Amino acid sequence: MDALQEHTINFSGLSDGEHEFRFQLEQDFFDAAGEDDLEGGSLSVNVSLDKSPTLIVVNLHMTGPVALRCDRCNGPLELPVDGKQRQIFRFTTDEEYDDDELVGLDPSEHSINLTHYFYECLRLALPTRHVHTPGKCDPEVEQVLSKLIVENEPHPDPRWEILNELKTSSANGEKHKRP
Repeated sequence: MDALQEHTINFSGLSDGEHEFRFQLEQDFFDAAGEDDLEGGSLSVNVSLDKSPTLIVVNLHMTGPVALRCDRCNGPLELPVDGKQRQIFRFTTDEEYDDDELVGLDPSEHSINLTHYFYECLRLALPTRHVHTPGKCDPEVEQVLSKLIVENEPHPDPRWEILNELKTSSANGEKHKRP
């Protein structure tokens, strides 16, 4: 995802300690994502940035509706999002870490762009399947889908029936003779 300039926080002039920021993600954010399934939305992101001499800890809290397509009927769908994410930036010249939560940041950097982290937070907050609540899908599509549903009740193996009869009769105290 391309970084959007309006999601940049210049931390070089900030004192050590906690700072609060607020961002509004509108259509330009969804267009920059370049994904067909994210049609739009209006997300509010509260950012808490805790700066220290060696680390910057960023906590994101994202809320609001996102416009998608229903995976079942392909109709318009608006899903509420409530996502949280923490990202830690460490001032270092090393760039390799095993932890996705920890990112190396060159000590000469003066700002952080959060567009990518907003996108990650959104994707993690969305459910895997995007579907309407039962009964809210497009009725025409529901009608076609109901005709295509195959009801396949498995027929039990007849050997199980014989074993169940033996079990039931044993529980009733009946004795069986072996043939």
